[in-house]
Amino acid sequence: MEGGEAHATLGGYVTGFLLSVVMTAIPFWLVMARPIEDGAITATLVVAFAIGQIFVHMIYFLHMDSKSEGGWTIMALIFTAVLVIICISGSLWVMYHLNQNMMPMGDMPMEHDGAMGGMSGHTDNPVNQIAPFGSVEEN
Repeated sequence: MEGGEAHATLGGYVTGFLLSVVMTAIPFWLVMARPIEDGAITATLVVAFAIGQIFVHMIYFLHMDSKSEGGWTIMALIFTAVLVIICISGSLWVMYHLNQNMMPMGDMPMEHDGAMGGMSGHTDNPVNQIAPFGSVEEN
């Protein structure tokens, strides 16, 4: 306890608990009862409640505010959030561009001729002249 102030009270824990229960029950109801037919809107609401619940937990249970530890906990949170945003957006950007720039394999006809794919019609290669096992001709 820095500065002599108490970190939490019983009322703060009860408030945090009740908010957490409500912010869990509403998304559960949205998914199970399907009052909104559009799945995208339901998913957006569930994510919004999840983000809200993160803040409830940080404030009421982790006691993160601008006063605790001279503001360093908030600075650490902001740094972590920036790193997570960079990692997620960078990963999505790379995956999007990989998807856009990959050569489509379904549109191209593939020639396959035995062990040397793409060597159809070439008999000057010794591999193409070897008979497969079990089909040896006797002279």
